[in-house]
Amino acid sequence: MEKKHILIGCTGSVASKYIPEIILGLKNIADDDIEIQLLPTQNSKHFFKVEDLPITVWDDADEWRSWQKMNDPVIHIELRRWADILVIAPLGANTMAKIATGICDNLLTCVVRAWDVKKPLYFAPAMNTHMWNHPITGEQVLKLKSFGYKEIPCILKKLACGDKGFGGMAEVSSIVECIKGALKEIREQETKTS
Repeated sequence: MEKKHILIGCTGSVASKYIPEIILGLKNIADDDIEIQLLPTQNSKHFFKVEDLPITVWDDADEWRSWQKMNDPVIHIELRRWADILVIAPLGANTMAKIATGICDNLLTCVVRAWDVKKPLYFAPAMNTHMWNHPITGEQVLKLKSFGYKEIPCILKKLACGDKGFGGMAEVSSIVECIKGALKEIREQETKTS
Protein backbone atom coordinates (compact mmCIF):
# COMPACT_ATOMS: atom_id res chain seq x y z
CA MET A 1 0.00 0.00 0.00
CA GLU A 2 1.36 3.39 -1.03
CA LYS A 3 1.92 5.98 1.66
CA LYS A 4 -0.56 8.83 1.72
CA HIS A 5 0.74 12.36 1.98
CA ILE A 6 -0.78 14.80 4.47
CA LEU A 7 0.08 18.47 4.23
CA ILE A 8 -0.83 20.38 7.38
CA GLY A 9 -1.07 24.14 7.24
CA CYS A 10 -1.30 26.30 10.33
CA THR A 11 -1.78 30.02 10.82
CA GLY A 12 -1.15 32.72 13.41
CA SER A 13 -3.69 31.57 15.97
CA VAL A 14 -2.82 30.53 19.52
CA ALA A 15 -4.29 27.14 18.58
CA SER A 16 -1.13 26.50 16.55
CA LYS A 17 0.35 25.39 19.88
CA TYR A 18 -1.49 22.09 19.23
CA ILE A 19 0.47 21.32 16.05
CA PRO A 20 2.84 18.88 17.82
CA GLU A 21 -0.19 17.02 19.25
CA ILE A 22 -1.90 16.80 15.86
CA ILE A 23 1.27 15.39 14.30
CA LEU A 24 1.70 12.89 17.13
CA GLY A 25 -1.96 11.85 16.90
CA LEU A 26 -1.63 11.18 13.17
CA LYS A 27 1.60 9.26 13.59
CA ASN A 28 -0.05 7.12 16.29
CA ILE A 29 -2.91 6.06 14.01
CA ALA A 30 -0.98 5.40 10.82
CA ASP A 31 2.74 6.08 11.04
CA ASP A 32 3.62 3.43 8.44
CA ASP A 33 0.88 4.47 6.01
CA ILE A 34 1.38 8.23 5.93
CA GLU A 35 3.94 10.94 5.43
CA ILE A 36 3.30 14.35 6.97
CA GLN A 37 4.75 17.74 6.06
CA LEU A 38 3.97 21.04 7.75
CA LEU A 39 3.35 24.39 6.11
CA PRO A 40 3.17 27.08 8.81
CA THR A 41 2.68 30.77 8.26
CA GLN A 42 5.41 32.93 9.75
CA ASN A 43 3.19 34.05 12.65
CA SER A 44 2.11 30.51 13.55
CA LYS A 45 5.72 29.61 14.37
CA HIS A 46 5.43 31.81 17.44
CA PHE A 47 3.42 29.03 19.15
CA PHE A 48 5.66 25.96 18.70
CA LYS A 49 9.30 25.05 18.11
CA VAL A 50 9.90 24.03 14.51
CA GLU A 51 13.10 22.21 15.46
CA ASP A 52 11.16 19.89 17.81
CA LEU A 53 8.96 18.52 15.04
CA PRO A 54 9.93 15.14 13.51
CA ILE A 55 8.71 16.06 10.02
CA THR A 56 9.61 18.32 7.11
CA VAL A 57 8.59 21.92 7.80
CA TRP A 58 8.36 24.43 4.96
CA ASP A 59 8.91 28.16 5.18
CA ASP A 60 7.94 31.08 2.94
CA ALA A 61 11.62 31.56 2.12
CA ASP A 62 11.81 28.02 0.68
CA GLU A 63 9.67 29.13 -2.26
CA TRP A 64 12.35 31.55 -3.42
CA ARG A 65 15.39 29.59 -2.29
CA SER A 66 14.56 26.68 -4.59
CA TRP A 67 13.70 28.73 -7.68
CA GLN A 68 16.63 30.31 -9.54
CA LYS A 69 15.72 29.84 -13.20
CA MET A 70 12.99 28.58 -15.52
CA ASN A 71 12.12 24.90 -14.99
CA ASP A 72 13.33 24.90 -11.37
CA PRO A 73 10.72 23.49 -8.97
CA VAL A 74 8.00 25.89 -7.82
CA ILE A 75 7.45 24.82 -4.22
CA HIS A 76 3.74 25.68 -3.93
CA ILE A 77 3.06 23.59 -7.04
CA GLU A 78 5.30 20.74 -5.87
CA LEU A 79 3.55 20.63 -2.49
CA ARG A 80 0.13 20.64 -4.17
CA ARG A 81 1.23 17.70 -6.33
CA TRP A 82 2.75 15.84 -3.38
CA ALA A 83 -0.20 16.12 -1.01
CA ASP A 84 -3.20 13.80 -1.05
CA ILE A 85 -4.96 15.94 1.53
CA LEU A 86 -4.50 19.43 2.92
CA VAL A 87 -5.60 20.24 6.45
CA ILE A 88 -5.39 23.80 7.77
CA ALA A 89 -5.57 23.62 11.55
CA PRO A 90 -5.87 26.21 12.88
CA LEU A 91 -7.25 28.54 10.24
CA GLY A 92 -7.27 32.02 11.77
CA ALA A 93 -9.41 34.96 10.67
CA ASN A 94 -6.69 36.67 8.62
CA THR A 95 -5.79 33.64 6.50
CA MET A 96 -9.45 32.68 6.17
CA ALA A 97 -10.14 36.11 4.67
CA LYS A 98 -7.20 35.75 2.30
CA ILE A 99 -8.27 32.31 1.08
CA ALA A 100 -11.92 33.36 0.68
CA THR A 101 -10.88 36.24 -1.58
CA GLY A 102 -8.10 34.46 -3.46
CA ILE A 103 -5.14 36.31 -1.97
CA CYS A 104 -1.95 34.29 -2.10
CA ASP A 105 0.85 36.18 -0.44
CA ASN A 106 2.66 33.41 1.44
CA LEU A 107 3.51 29.78 0.78
CA LEU A 108 0.38 28.39 2.47
CA THR A 109 -2.06 30.64 0.62
CA CYS A 110 -0.23 29.95 -2.66
CA VAL A 111 -0.66 26.19 -2.12
CA VAL A 112 -4.36 26.72 -1.38
CA ARG A 113 -4.81 28.90 -4.47
CA ALA A 114 -3.11 26.23 -6.61
CA TRP A 115 -4.96 23.35 -4.88
CA ASP A 116 -6.63 20.69 -7.04
CA VAL A 117 -10.20 20.96 -5.74
CA LYS A 118 -10.80 17.29 -6.56
CA LYS A 119 -8.57 16.50 -3.59
CA PRO A 120 -9.80 17.03 -0.02
CA LEU A 121 -9.05 20.22 1.85
CA TYR A 122 -10.18 20.52 5.47
CA PHE A 123 -10.06 23.65 7.59
CA ALA A 124 -10.44 24.05 11.35
CA PRO A 125 -11.30 27.67 12.19
CA ALA A 126 -9.85 29.22 15.35
CA MET A 127 -10.30 32.82 16.45
CA ASN A 128 -11.69 35.06 19.16
CA THR A 129 -15.43 34.65 19.77
CA HIS A 130 -16.22 38.16 18.54
CA MET A 131 -14.18 37.55 15.39
CA TRP A 132 -16.07 34.29 14.90
CA ASN A 133 -19.43 36.04 15.42
CA HIS A 134 -18.61 38.86 13.00
CA PRO A 135 -20.94 38.65 9.96
CA ILE A 136 -18.01 38.45 7.50
CA THR A 137 -16.79 35.20 9.07
CA GLY A 138 -19.98 33.33 8.20
CA GLU A 139 -19.75 34.61 4.62
CA GLN A 140 -16.14 33.48 4.37
CA VAL A 141 -16.86 30.01 5.78
CA LEU A 142 -19.66 29.59 3.23
CA LYS A 143 -17.29 30.75 0.48
CA LEU A 144 -14.69 28.14 1.45
CA LYS A 145 -17.37 25.45 1.52
CA SER A 146 -18.53 26.58 -1.95
CA PHE A 147 -15.03 25.67 -3.19
CA GLY A 148 -15.61 22.13 -1.89
CA TYR A 149 -13.48 22.61 1.23
CA LYS A 150 -14.72 20.86 4.38
CA GLU A 151 -15.03 22.55 7.74
CA ILE A 152 -13.96 20.95 11.01
CA PRO A 153 -16.24 23.14 13.16
CA CYS A 154 -14.89 25.25 15.97
CA ILE A 155 -16.06 24.65 19.53
CA LEU A 156 -17.32 26.59 22.52
CA LYS A 157 -14.64 27.03 25.18
CA LYS A 158 -12.72 29.53 27.27
CA LEU A 159 -10.22 31.03 24.85
CA ALA A 160 -6.62 32.03 25.52
CA CYS A 161 -7.68 35.69 25.74
CA GLY A 162 -10.13 34.85 28.55
CA ASP A 163 -13.33 35.22 26.51
CA LYS A 164 -15.73 32.29 26.54
CA GLY A 165 -17.68 31.32 23.44
CA PHE A 166 -17.39 29.77 20.01
CA GLY A 167 -14.18 30.19 18.07
CA GLY A 168 -11.94 27.61 19.74
CA MET A 169 -10.33 25.15 17.34
CA ALA A 170 -11.83 21.66 17.35
CA GLU A 171 -10.24 19.18 19.75
CA VAL A 172 -7.07 17.54 18.47
CA SER A 173 -8.77 14.13 18.63
CA SER A 174 -11.60 15.40 16.39
CA ILE A 175 -9.12 16.75 13.84
CA VAL A 176 -7.15 13.49 13.83
CA GLU A 177 -10.35 11.44 13.42
CA CYS A 178 -11.47 13.68 10.56
CA ILE A 179 -8.15 13.19 8.75
CA LYS A 180 -8.29 9.46 9.43
CA GLY A 181 -11.78 9.34 7.86
CA ALA A 182 -10.62 11.35 4.84
CA LEU A 183 -7.70 8.98 4.29
CA LYS A 184 -10.07 6.01 4.45
CA GLU A 185 -12.29 7.64 1.80
CA ILE A 186 -9.27 8.27 -0.44
CA ARG A 187 -8.19 4.62 -0.17
CA GLU A 188 -11.75 3.38 -0.84
CA GLN A 189 -11.94 5.58 -3.97
CA GLU A 190 -8.62 4.20 -5.18
CA THR A 191 -9.87 0.64 -4.65
CA LYS A 192 -13.01 1.35 -6.70
CA THR A 193 -11.06 2.85 -9.59
CA SER A 194 -8.29 0.25 -9.71
